[in-house]
Formats: sequence, C-alpha cells, structure tokens
Amino acid sequence: MSPLDLLTLGLLGIRTRKLRAALSALGISIGIATLIIVTGIPASSQRALMDQLAAMGTNMLQVAPIPNQTPPVLLPQEAAAMAARIGPVTAVSAVANTHATVHRSDRFDPHDFTGLTVLATQGDLPRLLNATVRSGQFLTAATDRLPTAVLGSVAADRLGFNRLDPGGPAPQVFINSRWFTLIGILDPTPLSPDIDRSVMVGWDAAQHLLDFDGHPTLIYLKAREEAIEAVRAVLPATVHPELPGMVQVSRPSEALAAKRATQTTFSALFLGLAAIALLVGGIGVANTMVISVLERRREIGLRRALGANRRQICAQFLTESVALSVLGGLAGSLLGVAATLAYALYQHWPPVIPATAMAGGLAGALAIGVAAGVYPSVRAARLTPTTALATL
Repeated sequence: MSPLDLLTLGLLGIRTRKLRAALSALGISIGIATLIIVTGIPASSQRALMDQLAAMGTNMLQVAPIPNQTPPVLLPQEAAAMAARIGPVTAVSAVANTHATVHRSDRFDPHDFTGLTVLATQGDLPRLLNATVRSGQFLTAATDRLPTAVLGSVAADRLGFNRLDPGGPAPQVFINSRWFTLIGILDPTPLSPDIDRSVMVGWDAAQHLLDFDGHPTLIYLKAREEAIEAVRAVLPATVHPELPGMVQVSRPSEALAAKRATQTTFSALFLGLAAIALLVGGIGVANTMVISVLERRREIGLRRALGANRRQICAQFLTESVALSVLGGLAGSLLGVAATLAYALYQHWPPVIPATAMAGGLAGALAIGVAAGVYPSVRAARLTPTTALATL
C-alpha cells in the first residue's frame, strides 16, 4: 500500500463516522485547550505585572558625586559617555544644575524665589524616566542649542502654565536675564520627583547662554536587569576613574527583587498547571484510541479475511489515531488561543500565548494517542479472521 492509500484508508473511519470522530477528537481538544488556557492566562497576567514592575525602574540606576564635600566633587564632563560604554547598559542620560533662576516674566521681585531648578539635560531623558509629555514636545538635537525649555509638572503649575496651544503664540519664561521659549510640559515623573520641580534646557544652550560648566550632577542609566548589580559595581570607577570613592550609585530598586521572585513563582505554577492539563488530555486521548480500536474489531476480522496483513491493520489504525490526534490538537489549540486572547483583552493585559505550551501539548497528546492505539491495534491484528469476527 502506498502512503496515500494508507492515509485514505486511515481516514475512512473518520469520514464514515463523523459524529464519533468529532466526539473522539473533543477529548483531545479539551485537553490541549485547557493546557493553553491555564498557561496562557497566567502568562498574560505575569506580563502585565512585569510591565507594571518595570515601570517602577527595576533596571535603572542613578550616579552622582557625594554631596557636601570641600572642595565639591565634580563628575567629568564625559562621565555619561563613559557609562554608556559599559556592555549591559542600554541607555544613558545626564542632567546638571545650572544654578540659574527662572521667573514667569522680567517684572519680578528680586526677593521672589520660585524654588525651581534649571537643569541642563542631555540624551533621551523621558525614555530613561518613563516620562510622558503632557503638552508640546521634549528637547531634541535640533533644539539643544536654542533658547528653548521644557517644564516639569510642578514647575508648570508654579509658573502658571497648564498646556501649550499648538496654534497660539509660544509662551516664554525668564531665565538668568534671558527669554526661553517653552516647547513642552511633562506629566508627573514618579521615578524622579526632582524633575517635576525643574525647568529643563538643552545641554549646549546651557553652556552658551547660562555659563554652565558642562559637568553633570546626576546621571541616569538603564541596564539589563540580570546584570544590574554588576553594572552598579563598576560604575564609580567608570564615570570617575580618579576618584571612584567620591561617587555614589543608587541601589537597585526593591521592585527588582519582587519581579524576580514573581517570575520564579509563576514559572513553577506554569509547570504544575501544564503537567496536570496534559495528563488529563493524555488520558482522554488514550481512552478514545482504545475504544476506537475495540469497537472496530469486527471490521478488522473482515479485512483480514479479505487478505489484509497484520502490518496493514496496524498501520490503518495508527494512521486514524494520528489523524484524530492532529485534528483534536488543532481544534484545541485554536480554542485555547481564542479563549486566552479574549480573557487577556477583557482584563486589559498584553496577550501571551506560550509557544512551548502549544507545541508541548500537541506533541504530548499526539504521542500518548499513538501509544494508546498501538497496543490494541497490534493485539487485534494478531487475531485470526474467524476469532475477530466471533468476538462480536
């Protein structure tokens, strides 16, 4: 028999007994769908939790000179660039206190103090701090040398700016006897509340217009989470090789430890749920294949009487068991994926479908189905035609 003939014969039972085949495949479908659901829904929940913990700055460090030193310790001007060369570091930005004063207009009381800090900024600061722009835009390379400014949320409230009108005249603030045009306002930044009380200007603009000396006072950086402790250990000597002992680095966020513990807990949970679901699906497959072979022993006897040999009998029923497993597995995969996506979207979670769960569930159910069909088919194939026909 050719493989095509064998496949046609193996699918004969499915085509002629559609209801029985559908019910047989249903057990496999439920098992695999359960496997995908009980792994996909917790995985989606875990991803949502991981995103929330990551927003708390689990992979961020801050570098600054030790304060209140005589004489004051200054970080090198190229400190941020040197930190960016550390392998696991993915992003770096720096800010510096320009010690400039800012007011709403040039008509101010000399004794009036706004309590706001004018910061020179460098790099993509909003991305480092997970900050969002409420109105306008943040500083860019094109505006770095221009007298433009961005306000933190508290600074905007104190200076009387709620938002910027795109079509209206650009508002200005008075910084160290110079007018700076406002181009953006930030939302509150929980990772760095000092930014909320700051007026940010370009690094080059601060040097040319505000007599800024170019030494950063605070460096923000992000690194791969698995290497955050190693990066923290080498940062002082990297950013200030001459005085590493005068550099302080923030500790990794405590949320990082919580995130790692959560990942371990969820991993163990996934393994347990997957094992249970696969076992249930496997039992259903085995039961389906055993019954399918036993109820057709009369057909086996008839085919033996017509000249079919034992190998052909085994191949026929193994082909049918494989086909049932594949059909049930595909249906269960689609059902499990659809249910997981629907629930994740309902909960506003990022949907996650573990590929290992789909592949492992289908392969496991298929292997168990084949194994369950081998023994009964071999036993039935060994029967003589008269004995097989006499059993029913």
